[in-house]
Amino acid sequence: MMDAGRHPNIQLLTSSEVESVSGYVGNFTAVVRQRPRYVDTSLCTGCGACAEACVYKKGVPNAFDAGLSRRRAAYIPMNGQGVPMKAVIDDETCLYLTRGKCTQACVEACPTHAIDFTQQEQVIELPVGAIVVATGFEMFDPTRLAAYAYGKSPNILDGLEFERLSSATGPTQGKILTAAGKVPERVAIIHCVGSRDANANPYCSRVCCMYALKTAHLVRDKTGAEVFEFYMDIRAFGKDYEEFYERVQSEGVYFVRGRGAEVTVLEDGRLRVKGENTNLGLPVSLDVDMVVLATAMEPARDAGHVASVFGLSRSANGFFQEAHPKLRPFHTNTEGVFLAGACQFPKDVPDTVAHANAAAAEVLALLSRGEVVISPTTAVVDEALCSGCKTCISLCPYSAIRFVVKGDTGVAEVNEALCKGCGTCVAACPAGAITARHFSDQQIMAQIEGLLSGVPSVV
Repeated sequence: MMDAGRHPNIQLLTSSEVESVSGYVGNFTAVVRQRPRYVDTSLCTGCGACAEACVYKKGVPNAFDAGLSRRRAAYIPMNGQGVPMKAVIDDETCLYLTRGKCTQACVEACPTHAIDFTQQEQVIELPVGAIVVATGFEMFDPTRLAAYAYGKSPNILDGLEFERLSSATGPTQGKILTAAGKVPERVAIIHCVGSRDANANPYCSRVCCMYALKTAHLVRDKTGAEVFEFYMDIRAFGKDYEEFYERVQSEGVYFVRGRGAEVTVLEDGRLRVKGENTNLGLPVSLDVDMVVLATAMEPARDAGHVASVFGLSRSANGFFQEAHPKLRPFHTNTEGVFLAGACQFPKDVPDTVAHANAAAAEVLALLSRGEVVISPTTAVVDEALCSGCKTCISLCPYSAIRFVVKGDTGVAEVNEALCKGCGTCVAACPAGAITARHFSDQQIMAQIEGLLSGVPSVV
């Protein structure tokens, strides 16, 4: 990220959202709405003086720490590690922006006078040749599975919360502690929370087993606590992953084969985990100080909106669909739009990096050619037959047809750079004015006659 922020050919648009995309491969126009930071980034040095001076003392949950810590209304994103490392004013909590009542201590504290409450939203139009969609994923919300009692005790954490708890930049500077500030003596880790479950997501999230093993390793290394892993089976699929699994076993972690069925909060604040050891065929009940839920990876909640903006297809699980799972794994059916990372399906870090590098290479290859090669199988409109009813325009899944005024009325016109030759408009046209190149009725009938010509007749 630091390299991206410093690169002269990369423009970072923070607090921004793509509202619409028009055009076609090599000639896209993206409309981006950029919200104000209320900080002049050309003046801000990232010193953090405004955050120290902010009078919003009670703070708001810090999203970067998964809500385990709190921040002020003026802050530097990612606990001071944001790129660019510039301050931002939260317009939903800032007392001046929400109520108009504030001493504006942050303005006085800023040594470079970078805070500017007069900033407004901007709408930016960007001409681009290709687009890479890398919108990532979201973690499964364990409250959807009531059996795990998530939210009823601060000592029941999901995978992301534990990651921040164990990080040196987290709320406890890397110390693994319970909500009472004590080092846990017994920790339970439950696999497949939200994955491989008919009540949540039927698919495997791929990364959960390995980050659960990492969690167990960190707990043993930092606290020496007893660790119990409830699992169905360990899917250590990557390079050296099996070796890491064996290493965690040698560190004294107890593996209980069987899905953790229930977590109960006891009166003394401890947690009781119930499950089954399928190897022994016996029920298991353990009292522990902390429970870590290895939660699933899910599509981002706005994936449907993103798909409509960029003309993407989605799989049955909600992730973005690639053009072909083997031959074109980072392309989409919209030419010039590529996928990178876990927005396509759950991936770990090495797979995500490889996928992103491949997508970037495809973009470079596309732009360096200087011209676009399109499929010859596209739809074509016979203007003499077209009545201008516009039926085809609303049905086209690729937005490849537009209405062009000609004469007294108008006709449909197909953009060949967008058309994929799916045939939807051909079948729907009530006037029969649209045909598919190299796939006309006459050609299909000729193929059928050719096939049947060698078939002996049956008397």
